[in-house]
Amino acid sequence: MRRTLTGMVSLALLTGTVTAAGAHAAEVPERPVGSQAKAADIKSRLLAIPGIKFISEEKVGKHRFFTLSYAQPIDHKNPRKGTFRQQFTLLHKDTSRPTVFHTSGYFLWPNPERSEPAQIIDGNEVSLEHRFFPPSRPKPADWSKLTIRQAADDQHRLFTALKKIYTKKWISTGASKGGMTASYYERFHPKDMDGVVAYVAPNDVNNKEDSAYDKFFDTVGTKKCRDLLKGIQREALVRRGPMEKRLAATAAETGATFKTVGSLAKAYEGAILGMPWGFWQYSGVEACDAIPASPKKLSDDRLYTALLELGGVDGASDANLEPFTPYYYQAGTELGAPTIKVPKHLKDLARYEDLPPRAYVPRDIPMTFKPKAMADVGGWVRDNARQMLFVNGSYDPWSAEPFRLGKGAKDSYVFTVPKANHGAEVAGLPKKERTLSIAKIQKWAGVAPRSVLKDPSKAKPLGAFSPELDRRDGQRDRVLRLP
Repeated sequence: MRRTLTGMVSLALLTGTVTAAGAHAAEVPERPVGSQAKAADIKSRLLAIPGIKFISEEKVGKHRFFTLSYAQPIDHKNPRKGTFRQQFTLLHKDTSRPTVFHTSGYFLWPNPERSEPAQIIDGNEVSLEHRFFPPSRPKPADWSKLTIRQAADDQHRLFTALKKIYTKKWISTGASKGGMTASYYERFHPKDMDGVVAYVAPNDVNNKEDSAYDKFFDTVGTKKCRDLLKGIQREALVRRGPMEKRLAATAAETGATFKTVGSLAKAYEGAILGMPWGFWQYSGVEACDAIPASPKKLSDDRLYTALLELGGVDGASDANLEPFTPYYYQAGTELGAPTIKVPKHLKDLARYEDLPPRAYVPRDIPMTFKPKAMADVGGWVRDNARQMLFVNGSYDPWSAEPFRLGKGAKDSYVFTVPKANHGAEVAGLPKKERTLSIAKIQKWAGVAPRSVLKDPSKAKPLGAFSPELDRRDGQRDRVLRLP
């Protein structure tokens, strides 16, 4: 598969933010008095919910940002098997406003941040960490309990608890794997949410049929850009020896190992074959000029530097893979994963076939693929979608296999942002689709102004832009070749 870590950003970012959250947990906010007493009541109401524990709180403009945890069953089908603590955050504005239920599908983003739908409806936002992503992992970890249904039941249970406080309408959302997670939640609990906004969410209905991705890479962007990528890919494999030598030296310095994937050679080749995927997922034609036009003329050191700048070559190290074991496990058991053919310009140089998710998961974790899981979700969405919006990017590889709507879908839409990558948002849609999307989200949330109900072209976000909350690029760009 073509979606290993790039290595451009270390996991220190994630571990650092967790440490910061721990520091916040040690702080005890002063007890508000006077006119602030009413605002303080939301905290006591939250902590009165059985199973919720307080971790931290901070003030962000007119919002209060809570980090909390909730006791969830390890197995919703058999609660007697025990519980684990699942972290979530709450960006509280007012219980009179609607609420967005967000998940990244991965770790919990620890900093105050507002998703696009939350800004559009000017509402509260709950963000839930996906089960099995640290620290929201049962101990010991029974990996058979990491399923899309168990995760959907996590969301349903937390929603049921919070709905008693946040009684207005709810919209679920997420980008990439988060958008997938929001769609699975809707499939299993269609009565919970009043609308769904899923960004760049792939739907691999048939895991054995991946020709859509081959077609994507044959046509995406410009021929010039595609040829530049082909050129440096080929040179990277022609000079595999000196490049692997430099990777080995770096690994020796950092202590990186490649036991899970099998060898440094496999990790290196996987990174080179996956280069176009990462380039289009996170960049686009505007970055083509940064690709060396004559890679054959580069020295070994300059070629290696260019490869690092284009995405890195150590993404499949054990240290980089370990935090994302839950994703690879899900990809190899239910989600499916694209298998890309070795392109013609590399067939005489490539030594390995495309590696499946199993190659990125430690062998002591058993995996069995369930081919009907995505077909079930895809079919349900096609025939039963109600008030669901899917936003894709034309330059995003993951949008090559999108969710599709059929005649049974009602008040639901699939839109594509032109020349957008994996960071596609409603704001980038052509005007007619953009205003219609904003109007629909506000209508589903019960806050559409009368003028917008009469004329969707007048729709615009209800929440003013906040430099503290609306810097969403930092969350989306994890620099991972993962959905």
